[in-house]
Amino acid sequence: MTMAANRGVIAPTSTSPLRIVGIGGTTRIGSSSEIALRACLGAAEKLGAVTELFCGTDLLLPIYDPSADLHQPEVARLVAAMRRADGFLIASPSYHGSISGLVKNALDYTEHTRNDARPYFDGRAVGPIVCACGWQAVGTSLVTLRSIVHALRGWPTPLGVGINSADPVFGINGEILAPAIASSLSLMAEQVVGFARQMHESTRQSP
Repeated sequence: MTMAANRGVIAPTSTSPLRIVGIGGTTRIGSSSEIALRACLGAAEKLGAVTELFCGTDLLLPIYDPSADLHQPEVARLVAAMRRADGFLIASPSYHGSISGLVKNALDYTEHTRNDARPYFDGRAVGPIVCACGWQAVGTSLVTLRSIVHALRGWPTPLGVGINSADPVFGINGEILAPAIASSLSLMAEQVVGFARQMHESTRQSP
């Protein structure tokens, strides 16, 4: 599969919908990182993907314990979504120069997929988004998130979206006021969905 010449047009290559899972935000409803994540997932839906969001109270999971099973419904739901995902979008606030413990704990649950045929984020694109009150924290946290994606065998998108929430980026109703940010989130969705389509096409053509 190749993207069309005009950015934003992706030709479908499979009858089955692509599944993009979004993980992130904070426990505060309507946080900057949640708004950005929802906008990016919305862009992925416009490209034909089916999306699933884990944010806010969805991420109030027990501290990851390698010896624990999946008996908690909220844990089982997250791990099941990770297993069937064709791509991921991960959005985190920056707390003290790194991603939040809430998001990191959720990502730790990928360990339950270590023995799967497709473990962790293997073979899938992951779009990283970071929101922070200042550019220094944006940069360090974005690097951290990319490093985690690499460790989980995923493909970080070429574009990582960093948002300085000290700037007037979001409106009182959650709308994105900065056209450059809205454009970047749309482009990231294109990269994640486009990569997933390429992988589907590659698999379909394999003997």
